[in-house]
Amino acid sequence: MTGKKIGVGALTALVLSSMLGAGVFSLPQNMAAVSGSEALVIGWSITGIGILFLATAMLYLSRLRPDLDGGIFTYAEDGFGKTIGFLSAWGYWLCAVIANVSYLVVVFSALSFFTDSPGHLVFGDGNTWQSMLGASILLWIIHGLITRGVQTAASINLLATLGKLVPLILFIVVGIMHFDYRQFSFDFSGAQLHLPVWSQVKQTMLITLWVFIGVEGAVVVSGRAKNKNDIGKATLFAVISALIVYLLVTILSLGIVPRETLATMKNPSMGGLLVEMIGPYGYWIIVGGIILSVSGAYLSWTIMAAEIPFIAAKRGAFPKVIARQNAADAPIGSLWMTNISVQLCLVAIAFFHLDYSILLIIASEMVLVPYLLVGLFLAKISYQTRHYRPLLIGVGATLYGIWLLYASGLDHLMMSLTLYAPGLLVFLYAGWQHRQHYRLRTLDKVMIIAILVSGIAITLSKI
Repeated sequence: MTGKKIGVGALTALVLSSMLGAGVFSLPQNMAAVSGSEALVIGWSITGIGILFLATAMLYLSRLRPDLDGGIFTYAEDGFGKTIGFLSAWGYWLCAVIANVSYLVVVFSALSFFTDSPGHLVFGDGNTWQSMLGASILLWIIHGLITRGVQTAASINLLATLGKLVPLILFIVVGIMHFDYRQFSFDFSGAQLHLPVWSQVKQTMLITLWVFIGVEGAVVVSGRAKNKNDIGKATLFAVISALIVYLLVTILSLGIVPRETLATMKNPSMGGLLVEMIGPYGYWIIVGGIILSVSGAYLSWTIMAAEIPFIAAKRGAFPKVIARQNAADAPIGSLWMTNISVQLCLVAIAFFHLDYSILLIIASEMVLVPYLLVGLFLAKISYQTRHYRPLLIGVGATLYGIWLLYASGLDHLMMSLTLYAPGLLVFLYAGWQHRQHYRLRTLDKVMIIAILVSGIAITLSKI
């Protein structure tokens, strides 16, 4: 590539921004509603260990296989074949598109705090025509930024990430000043919830497993990194930073107000807590933080959403038009495909008042499969080359990937087949375009037929 490359600071910001979206501002209430202090600490410990295994696996792969630009897709394709590689890319892209729609909805839902009143609705829950218009304008502004080059967009994202950390750091500093250990340790086991500690832990895992989605950001854009060694460093630093933020936000919250009070707070609950500590301006600070945070996360996810199909198209898994680049080295074909898809979703939500929450859950499930494949791929190549330290990391990341799929619900994984099936038609068309040097194995053909048949059967059963 001839374009400018991305440095370690921008790579770290890309990963951190994609993980720290709107969810962190509602995390105190979400955790307090399902667990006491003991289960919270255990849940974060399990998640912390698992996510560090996954991040370290990406670090090893970036060094063992620096030739595989694009990470998530190329690891799956190189390790397990073209069909599984495509399914990884398609699932990741579709998850990113639907996540981007939710980010735009959240931005304008947050803005309603400043514009709406009981008798005057402007942005509402982010699904009014005014929200759709505003979201569309923001969508195409971000599109324009990325067409100027991924490095330019990544630099802007670095500034947005620094900005979003300000309200989080403010909350942590003020929270430390108001923290009461007696409050934190009261009903430490969560007996008032009438649930065993392990059941509470499992429910916290359903929350914690989603807040780290985006950990792969540096790996996805690895082809644009100045230094391949920066990929693993950026991933680990961002994961550790996010883990510290999540831990402090949730633990401090339980030491500020009683758990049962926190559990019934309106989200973003961090705003309510800040009001308790510094007064009414606390909510304004958090709402402003949400808008900046979600906008930064949206920019990060748009970069990643465009990068994966672009890399896949260059390797023959997506149609040739998706591999187009402009003069600024931006993946223009993939970017148009991504943002047109987001625009259509916004129009559908505004005019048909669609509930896309179930679709978001199912699509989010699809990003967990590529995570599992990262661990499996590291374990595979480490075993083949007799590198036993990365083999242990690969096994740990694989076990964590299996746990994520189990904890999030196997029924949603089966439902995701309805979204994989239409993608395979894109894959078959791309295969036809590259038919001179594109041959599918018998196993690939069987897999394609099985997914298509299953997807159709599940769709018909839901009609």
